[in-house]
Amino acid sequence: MVNTLESLTEPLIRIRLELLFTELLECHAEYSQLCAETDQYFKTLRDALPDQFQHTVFLCEDAQISLQSILERSIYIQGFKDALRLFSELQHC
Repeated sequence: MVNTLESLTEPLIRIRLELLFTELLECHAEYSQLCAETDQYFKTLRDALPDQFQHTVFLCEDAQISLQSILERSIYIQGFKDALRLFSELQHC
């Protein structure tokens, strides 16, 4: 069931997270500021490093984004499971 749930919800999760990030950027000043700061820090690092390390910084940033994506999906799925479990428990009350 877990794999089925994940495969069925994958497109929904992707769409929902994209909408959430857009909303955060538009409506949450602190989130927007932290995103800008993070981008600036990576730019500063890339600019300061010699050319032979540019690709390494790119790989590091790419790996961080991939890790974040896995974590976001896992959190979303767990929240969904928790909501289903809570709903089921409330039905028995």
